[in-house]
Amino acid sequence: MAQAEWSAVDSYIADHLLGGDPALDAALAANAAAGLPAIDVSPVQGKMLHLLARGMGARRILEVGTLGGYSTIWLARALPKGGRVVTLELDPHHAEVARSNIMHAGLADKVEVRVGPAVQTLDAIIADGEEPFDFIFVDADKEGYPAYLRAAVRLSRPGTMIVFDNVVREGGILDPDHADPRVQGTRALFEAMAAEPRLSATAVQTVGAKKWDGLALAIVD
Repeated sequence: MAQAEWSAVDSYIADHLLGGDPALDAALAANAAAGLPAIDVSPVQGKMLHLLARGMGARRILEVGTLGGYSTIWLARALPKGGRVVTLELDPHHAEVARSNIMHAGLADKVEVRVGPAVQTLDAIIADGEEPFDFIFVDADKEGYPAYLRAAVRLSRPGTMIVFDNVVREGGILDPDHADPRVQGTRALFEAMAAEPRLSATAVQTVGAKKWDGLALAIVD
């Protein structure tokens, strides 16, 4: 009953505050048709990311984990004129689907999809001296979360917001001996955030269509 009720509440929120969105609906349909896993953020979570980025006036956004571009579309819509999303995806097939979805949403001029292992791409961005990002969203392999945090801090400026998805793992983070490496990666993220003096951070549990999970949020001081 709990999961059914959580999903129903998400639907209630979406019906009242989001409304229909043909481009986003088409992106999810294209993802399913292309065989991508249905692990996108939920619509209400996508809108939350959009509002966070928009509220802080982000002009440069970094996303680690594109999948089919659903969250990318939400983030790109938050940008002002001249803004840019750089989104990183390991799988070339996922990236191809994402580019098509982003183009269909009319946002191709605001988004750059870079393909390859994220750590290598992040290292290249750092080495190239690209300007810092204002908002960073990480929703990729959980084992890599500590490394992504280190890179995110280096690619930030004071005031940058960093958001990590899926950090509660249905309570799995409470078990220090958990066998799932994704849980261990998430636990390591919490340790790394706590040890990073440049971050002011918290995390919130969420329930809804994506079950019981949570988000970690940090501001770079």
